[in-house]
Amino acid sequence: MPRQILKPSLIVCLLASPAIAWAMFKPIRVLAPEWAGDISCVSSRICIDNALRYREASELYEGALRFVASAVGPFQHNPRVVFCSTEDCFRSFGFIKASASTVGNFGIVISPRGWTPYYVRHEMVHHLQAEQLGALTLWLGPEWFIEGMAYSLSKDPRRPLSEPWQQHRAEFEGWYQKVGKERLWEEARKL
Repeated sequence: MPRQILKPSLIVCLLASPAIAWAMFKPIRVLAPEWAGDISCVSSRICIDNALRYREASELYEGALRFVASAVGPFQHNPRVVFCSTEDCFRSFGFIKASASTVGNFGIVISPRGWTPYYVRHEMVHHLQAEQLGALTLWLGPEWFIEGMAYSLSKDPRRPLSEPWQQHRAEFEGWYQKVGKERLWEEARKL
């Protein structure tokens, strides 16, 4: 009797897992942003909740992509970016306070406050970190490196940043000066 119940229960759990993940871990929605509400993916890499702002989003995307590839290194896969023009859109991915957020190497979500070149570049640096070092390192890695690199190499113009971000940027810049662009990823893997 227990086997007769166990097998159907296991099948139900497996079938329900994606729906549970969708409901409980909202950042996973970056995998299929069109399902998260009034979002359209107007290309394979740019999704947006306000089609009237597509040109602006496209310019931010392309500019950040070129900048980061040149300043930091090439992407293995160009990131998907969801540009939210409303806070409701941004919150639908489970984010509240940030101006933008990167979900491993799955995608990036930009809030209404994040529609600036340096915010988009910052998140693309995080995407590149996830590609080069793995998403787990991006999540658990040394914060001074992860955030310091993103603030520094995105050329964030705000100086000084609030703490601890300013200290992270300074620590990364000291480390990077010793390591250089050519050995960046090799040395980063040792951290």
